[in-house]
Amino acid sequence: MQTTTILLVILAAIVALGLVLFQYNYKTKKRGKLSLLLSFLRFIGLFGIFLLLINPKFSKNEYILEKANFIVLTDNSSSVANSKGTIDGVLNQIRSNSALSDKFNVEFYNFGSAIQHSDSLSFKEKNTNIARAIQSLDEVYGQANSTLILISDGNSTLGEDYVFTGRNSNFSIYPLAVGDTTQYEDIRIDQVNSNKYAFLKNKYPLEVYVSYQGSQEVNAVLKIKVNDKNVHSEKVKLSSDTNSRTIRTLVNANSVGVKNIGISITPLNNERNTQNNSQNTIVEVIDEKTNIAIVSSIIHPDIGALRKSIESNEQRSVSIKKPSANLKDFEDVDVFVLYQPNPSFKALYAYLKKKKASIFTIGGTKTNWNSITTASRKYQVADGYPIQEIVGALNPSFTKFDITDFAMDDFPPLTSNAGKIQVDEAETLIQMTIFGATLRSPLLFALDNENGKEIVLAGENIWKWRMQSFRNSQNFQNFDDFIGKLMLYLASNKGKDRLSIDYESVYEGGNAIKIKASYFDEAFVFDTNASLVVQVKNKENGISKEIPMLLKNNFYEADLTDISPGQYSFTVRVDKENRSQSGSFVLLDFDVEKQFSSTNYKKLAQLASVTGGKVYMPNETDSLLQNLVHNNQYVPTQKGTKNVVSLIDYRVFLAIIIAALAAEWFIRKYNGLT
Repeated sequence: MQTTTILLVILAAIVALGLVLFQYNYKTKKRGKLSLLLSFLRFIGLFGIFLLLINPKFSKNEYILEKANFIVLTDNSSSVANSKGTIDGVLNQIRSNSALSDKFNVEFYNFGSAIQHSDSLSFKEKNTNIARAIQSLDEVYGQANSTLILISDGNSTLGEDYVFTGRNSNFSIYPLAVGDTTQYEDIRIDQVNSNKYAFLKNKYPLEVYVSYQGSQEVNAVLKIKVNDKNVHSEKVKLSSDTNSRTIRTLVNANSVGVKNIGISITPLNNERNTQNNSQNTIVEVIDEKTNIAIVSSIIHPDIGALRKSIESNEQRSVSIKKPSANLKDFEDVDVFVLYQPNPSFKALYAYLKKKKASIFTIGGTKTNWNSITTASRKYQVADGYPIQEIVGALNPSFTKFDITDFAMDDFPPLTSNAGKIQVDEAETLIQMTIFGATLRSPLLFALDNENGKEIVLAGENIWKWRMQSFRNSQNFQNFDDFIGKLMLYLASNKGKDRLSIDYESVYEGGNAIKIKASYFDEAFVFDTNASLVVQVKNKENGISKEIPMLLKNNFYEADLTDISPGQYSFTVRVDKENRSQSGSFVLLDFDVEKQFSSTNYKKLAQLASVTGGKVYMPNETDSLLQNLVHNNQYVPTQKGTKNVVSLIDYRVFLAIIIAALAAEWFIRKYNGLT
């Protein structure tokens, strides 16, 4: 407590005592026990008031010694599995160094595609994301005095360039380069690009990237096989100056089914790593193509955006027609997109009703809503409203198909002159929001009527949504997949099944392999209490296993990441019910971690340089630890905290003051004093 505060407390006591003596003893002849009691109560009241005003406090300084952080980040991918003994030796040196633990807070992390806080290593991670690991640690330790030891071969298979990430980090990084740093002569297949689907009697493209590391001029032969049958062969000539080539070819789709395509290049003499000389991919040849017609009497950017989105899936083709076209031109059309219909669509509406075709209706400022509602008779749209901007709000309870992957973050408003929409037996996918208020009228809804399925969007400028999707994720996939699901729903002529599955026909090794399912009760409400099981069977060896599916929001999911490469069939069934769905997929045998033959020492040296560190070899671990122990940049920091505590509890003192003054008043009144 400060001296000033002590003096103020003493002064308060003196003043309170002086006031009491003046009031009860000055020129007063009766000085009995009653006067003494009243004086005491008055003193307590006054002194308490003065203490509340002074509020005496007690301060205490506490000092702590904060050590710098010593972070050990170890690569846990399969590419460094051959260096297990070396890495274990380095970690043991760090753990046993008492001088290091005295100076630093030592923390151990390992990483593959993600980072975890542990020093237990399995070396089974199928991908390496060095940039993400550095960024995650920078978020945690970047504001403190820290240094990072990176134990890795420097070969990253995911994420951005880790040298760039390191440049933005707030601590020095000291890489320990494990593995073989010798640069061997190597020819490899870097990447194979192909479509997932091809159509019967067509040709599908293949694009192969080949690179060479070495100082000689070499010749090799690239071979492409489809189901073990040679379909293409080409000589490749590479050198230190021309160290990469792109080979493009077209392959005939002669039969329906999944085609296993093997691409290989002949190895060099004495080549050390031959596992990167071949890659496999899968193309599914199908004999089915969805024909979609966009019918419009006006020109609008929405039409081009819709065509791009729909044709992003090779199974769909789009034609643009006018409503006045010959009706025979629509015979091969599976789905009709009616863009801003008007009275000129009357004959087409009659044809669609007779055909019971699926329709995607898009309205806007040029739309005649009366002609639409007259033709539909399933919903009514008030016409004659002023043009206004409408923001969409996604309905997470939509159940006709899975929309969990669709995001509408920052999507701009659409433009429409539609008024209130009245619709029966429909399900709203996107609600209308105007001036921040969500209306009951839907912006996008789906319904099944006696003439076929229909989806209605009551606004134009949907091309802006596609552009915003690109701004959000640097690609159009979010929007294109959403439009693709609308088309898939409309193209399906089957009744709605209570159990539906979602999966890919081809998975690459090292990536997540997940099968999703949705199950609805008899009222077609999503059932969260169902028990779903997926049975997976390897077609090659006949081995099968069952995996329970876990509930994730509004779908069920099974993770099959641990299965071995091969061709699989699976069946999803609802436990205790006679209901199931089946499918098949192929898991490619591709381990990206095995594509590297040596340590990327130069890249690790660049990382050390931009962060103020230095690259070391495992046999230099002692030197690295000694340098950091004696580095004055990482000395412990003394930090002080000042705790200020009030010596009085104002609530207690206030109660005492009130009690003392009240007691004095009652006693005075009881004894007839004024």
